[in-house]
Amino acid sequence: MKKILLVAVLTVFSATFANAQTAKKNKKQPAKKEAAAPAAKATEAPKVEGAGMLFENETIDYGTIPHNADGKREFVFTNNGNKPLIITNATGSCGCTVPTYPKEPIAPGAKAVIGVKYATDRVGAFTKTVTITSNAEGQASKVLTIKGTVLGDDAPKG
Repeated sequence: MKKILLVAVLTVFSATFANAQTAKKNKKQPAKKEAAAPAAKATEAPKVEGAGMLFENETIDYGTIPHNADGKREFVFTNNGNKPLIITNATGSCGCTVPTYPKEPIAPGAKAVIGVKYATDRVGAFTKTVTITSNAEGQASKVLTIKGTVLGDDAPKG
């Protein structure tokens, strides 16, 4: 009789414990989904009230390049604001750095490119800047950097 009573109590206890575990799992699952959603939002570009300009990279490193190599590179950016971005000017820090920029407004959420061409006929290390003037909220001007080293014609080729 004691064995039957013990088995009955254990059975009831096991069933209750199993239901409690299932209930806990069901309660936790929605919380995990809610926690995952903000993590996805964190990887998005921060939104700006007005026009915005968020660059993928603000510095381009040419590395070590040969004399008279192709000096063209691109800075890719996104308008992370809610109004069109208008770039009014792009200026290189010297005549050896020539930037190009979109003349049309960049729509909210759209990507665009600032082109830059460095004169690789100049041998040696360089660090130059490109200053962007725009209607971006909180940053009317933005400074981008290019750097690298141009090898001379007599440099050993590796």
